[in-house]
Amino acid sequence: MRKSHPVRRAVLATAATVSGIVLLLSLKPASDPGSAAAAGGTAPPAAAQSPQGGAAQPIGNGTVTGDAARTQYGAVQVRLTVSGGKITKAEAVRAPAGGQSDRITSNAVPRLNQAAVAAQSAEIDAVSGATYTSSGYKKSLQSALDKARAAGSGDGAGQGAGDGAGSARARTVTGDVAQTQYGPVQVRITVSGGKITKAEAVRTPKGGQSDQVNSDAVPKLNQAAVAAGDAGIDAVSGATYTSAGYKQSLQSALDKAGG
Repeated sequence: MRKSHPVRRAVLATAATVSGIVLLLSLKPASDPGSAAAAGGTAPPAAAQSPQGGAAQPIGNGTVTGDAARTQYGAVQVRLTVSGGKITKAEAVRAPAGGQSDRITSNAVPRLNQAAVAAQSAEIDAVSGATYTSSGYKKSLQSALDKARAAGSGDGAGQGAGDGAGSARARTVTGDVAQTQYGPVQVRITVSGGKITKAEAVRTPKGGQSDQVNSDAVPKLNQAAVAAGDAGIDAVSGATYTSAGYKQSLQSALDKAGG
């Protein structure tokens, strides 16, 4: 029988050893969690991540008004009422008005208000046919939420932060002077617990018929401001200019109180 050559046996043995090592290496588990995930596996528990941003930052209770957002058709401004750390009411205290804007606003704003309460955030869909109003609403809504969260961050539990941070403490704010055809109008409000508790016109048109008009109109406007809690009040019949100036200065005071 023909004998195997010693050199050939050594070569075959070496090849077998190398093959075995390669096989063992290919069977070794991946130690990189990312490799396991890329292969369709499950990463070890240590690699699991918490939801983005962690727990939601609490928002303070009370009423807060966002900054006015300018749009192509007018300003949009949103006010929120927060209770128990949740949005319980959203309202647009300013929205585009006049002409076709009245119809669009009357249709879009109630939907946006409902969406804000439902979503509890500014991540809401735009209303079809009201792109600019929707965009402005979302910007002002986000501003109001930012202010509410800033108030809420001062309270560890996130409850009553708005009240504890000073919204329950009475504050007096004077709005900017609004110029009218018959003279300036300026409104001062007292705010407590996020609500208007008192409104007064510290400046109104004077002289002649203006004295009679304002003696009748101003008390009605003061009462309406407290009852409504915002500048969305009706003009007093026969005092159109004074009413317009009153509402303008009242909104200015509310903006300052909300800021």
